[in-house]
Amino acid sequence: MLKSSALNWNELADRALAGELLTREAARAVLNAPDSVLLEQLAAAYRVRYHYWENRVRLHFLLNAQSGLCPEDCHYCSQSKISTAEIEKYPLLAQEKILDAAAQAKKLQAGTFCLVISGRSPSERVFTQVLDAVQAVKANYDLKICACLGLLSQEQTLRLAEVGVDRVNHNLNTSDDYHSQICTTHTFNDRTATLENVKAAGITTCSGGIIGMGESDDDVIDLAFSLRELNATSVPLNFLIPIPGTPFEKIKDLNPRYCLRVLCLFRFVLPTQEIRIAGGREVHLRSLQPLGLYPANSIFIGDYLTTPGQATHSDLKMICDAGFVIESPDGSPIEVSSRATVVSSP
Repeated sequence: MLKSSALNWNELADRALAGELLTREAARAVLNAPDSVLLEQLAAAYRVRYHYWENRVRLHFLLNAQSGLCPEDCHYCSQSKISTAEIEKYPLLAQEKILDAAAQAKKLQAGTFCLVISGRSPSERVFTQVLDAVQAVKANYDLKICACLGLLSQEQTLRLAEVGVDRVNHNLNTSDDYHSQICTTHTFNDRTATLENVKAAGITTCSGGIIGMGESDDDVIDLAFSLRELNATSVPLNFLIPIPGTPFEKIKDLNPRYCLRVLCLFRFVLPTQEIRIAGGREVHLRSLQPLGLYPANSIFIGDYLTTPGQATHSDLKMICDAGFVIESPDGSPIEVSSRATVVSSP
């Protein structure tokens, strides 16, 4: 096995910038590197990140537009049929409430409004309401829309494209080999089929995973390799929050340094992609959150599906203090003041 001490992290960055895929041996070395070289890893990953994204940070705002009532048995999820977690359960929100959330996203300078519903796949009635809501948001706000609606057919993805959905999220969550350990009501291939339908409809793909569900390092590596093969353009990385009432409530395998190494690995494997630090950022990175912006170039601002996020002013101050700027929907930078208010660049 290749020792981490034998790796030159800048050479890994050079290979990533040249478009080369990391060997599995090198990928394992990234994840198993000692803490003493963590800053070197982050510096190398930042070289790759800066080449494509400079010091811009993309903000995404997430709306849980339909909560709970899900027939799937995903072991990590508080909305699944096997969860006893105490969460709000409600059908699809009225269009007015969705528009209110879009207004909040715009106020917070988010470039992307993420519309998420629970369930295996939307019924025709719910799907039609989602299409109507997308058109209403597009008519009122300059926001990109990412829809997360479960398993989707080719016909459904074509209809999403027609109303202007910019991106569809459907996470792989883990490796093909480990998928059966986290869910039995649908397969890994069901998920990849949805992503292929999304690509065929001409919509960009958003797909990532959840780290810390008891998977091996090789499962983490396989997830990164699968996302590269699928050419997912936006990659949200969640770090498991062990929610009471779910089968994974007692899993506590993560520490901040390992989470940062995972982010570095994904930057080396997916050099051009948007990599987003998603759920669990506050819980697992804790005081090291700003360092996550060196390999990653995107975060959610506000709350997640059923768990709270960091206060908005704290996120904006973190971005400012680390010397980063917010990316507007058109790709231009927006500076963040030291008082954590958002001001446009001159």
